[in-house]
Amino acid sequence: MHKNQIDWQILKRFMPYVMAYRKLNTFALICGIITGGFSVYLTYLIGRGIDQLVGQNQVDFAKLAQILVQFVLVLLLTTVSQWLILQLGNQVAYKSVNQLRKDSFAHLNQLPIQTYDQTPHGSLMSRFTNDLDLVATAIAAVYQQLFAGMTIIFIALVLMLRLSFTLTIVVLFSTPFIFMVSYFVAKRSQQDFTDQQKIIGEMTSFINERINNQELSIAFRQEKKNQQTFTKINQELYKKGQRAQFSSSLTNPASRFVDHLAYVAVGFVGAWLIFIGSSTVTIGVIASFTIYATQFSKPFIELSGLMTQIQGAFAGLARGFELLDQEIEKKEQAIDLPKVRGDITFTDVDFAYSPNQPLITDFDFSATAGETIAIVGKTGAGKSTLVNLLMRFYEVQKGMITLDGRNIQQIPRGQLRQCFGMVLQDTWLFDATLRENLTYGKEQTSDEEIYAALKKTDMLEYVMDLPKKLDTPIGHYGVKLSEGQRQLLTITRTMIANPPMLILDEATSSVDPLTERKIQSAFLALMQGKTSFVIAHRLSTIESADKILVMDQGKIIEQGTHAALLAQNGAYATLYHAQFEE
Repeated sequence: MHKNQIDWQILKRFMPYVMAYRKLNTFALICGIITGGFSVYLTYLIGRGIDQLVGQNQVDFAKLAQILVQFVLVLLLTTVSQWLILQLGNQVAYKSVNQLRKDSFAHLNQLPIQTYDQTPHGSLMSRFTNDLDLVATAIAAVYQQLFAGMTIIFIALVLMLRLSFTLTIVVLFSTPFIFMVSYFVAKRSQQDFTDQQKIIGEMTSFINERINNQELSIAFRQEKKNQQTFTKINQELYKKGQRAQFSSSLTNPASRFVDHLAYVAVGFVGAWLIFIGSSTVTIGVIASFTIYATQFSKPFIELSGLMTQIQGAFAGLARGFELLDQEIEKKEQAIDLPKVRGDITFTDVDFAYSPNQPLITDFDFSATAGETIAIVGKTGAGKSTLVNLLMRFYEVQKGMITLDGRNIQQIPRGQLRQCFGMVLQDTWLFDATLRENLTYGKEQTSDEEIYAALKKTDMLEYVMDLPKKLDTPIGHYGVKLSEGQRQLLTITRTMIANPPMLILDEATSSVDPLTERKIQSAFLALMQGKTSFVIAHRLSTIESADKILVMDQGKIIEQGTHAALLAQNGAYATLYHAQFEE
């Protein structure tokens, strides 16, 4: 979006979402025509009623009673049609935004991993909540004015022309000024609304991070610093929000001021026409005309009053479509992939997250099916990067990686990733039942298979003591689990999926030594016949690995078995002895 301008292409892009509900829109249009027509007719009845009040003792009560009955009936019909427009507008607003949310989430699922690495998660969440809520609210508000307003403008203009061409010119002369006021205010405040939504995303991200890590914040006594950072973000939001709201809120009073000047002009010109003896202008005509003029300008005034919501919606849509415009991973057609053995080969692989900071260069390595490969090294040595490349979370920039002799770039990502089971250092269990969490990678799993896997991870007894066993809710609103228990359950989940290859990233770092020994034996059974990559800092857990790779600055500086590397008395021996020195 260009600074200080509303990008009408955004509206054009969003319109198909709104126009998808043709029946609702058609019914809303009909109700709008009814509301607009009856609203103008009420004004006509008011004028006729005034004309029945000729003077003292000269009131036609019979006609006045007829007019009053018509007025009440029309008013009831107008009220019902307005209520229907409100309901229809809400349905269109929330259904269209609901569809946009669905499309956005579907798009989010197809974005590459680097998007999540480079974008604050709170900012992504804000686009689904705050931003699109603003859009729905604005659509519902505009719907209440749009159809009825268009009808009122058209009918009021026709009736004003019938009553007095001169007075109509006076009213029409003021209309462009209302548009000019709205345009200049919108031009000035739109960038503030965009900045406001961006800061709301930053605040959402900050709060999300601090809530998820509140224990660490308290442990490191960072409450004061967190409060200062929050206050800074909140103050920035206050400044941008106040400026946006203030400038935008000028639209309605400024438009009303111009409109009221038109009323004064109508009064003066109408009085002058009566004074010079015009046969077409009466007191009732001036009264009706003044109300028609009010009705003619009312839709413009009310839309200007919604400028704050409209601009907020534009800013929200801009951020939403910004997400949709991010390039997704290319769709790849499934291939006939033979049974995976698990032979992995890296050949002359180069990779860098940033062009100016090469990480992996001329990397060569082979793993035979069924081998357990342990990867060790200092932080930043490139251990996790190998996993990212192997899973095609990132693509190699030179060279290639093969699985059973086939370049993994020729294997669709979905099929490739199905071949791996991952247990990461950061545990993840979602708010659902224990069964749903454990069968996340393999939905069609019997209870017997689940219990067998739980037994291997020493979690069976714990689960059997739960009130609903496998149907017990866990997560935010369920059973409170320790970090070690959560890790054990993620290991169980991988066991149930039973993939041909494994990636274990410090998978036992959150459990006590006794439990660690128990699950190590389970892992040894699980890894039989499977190619397994184990990223570890606790070197005692990888002594039985077939190969140990010692990495530094993206290169293998040593490789071999545990005993062979200790005998070399090199980098691995230094790391190993450092962990067991008194």
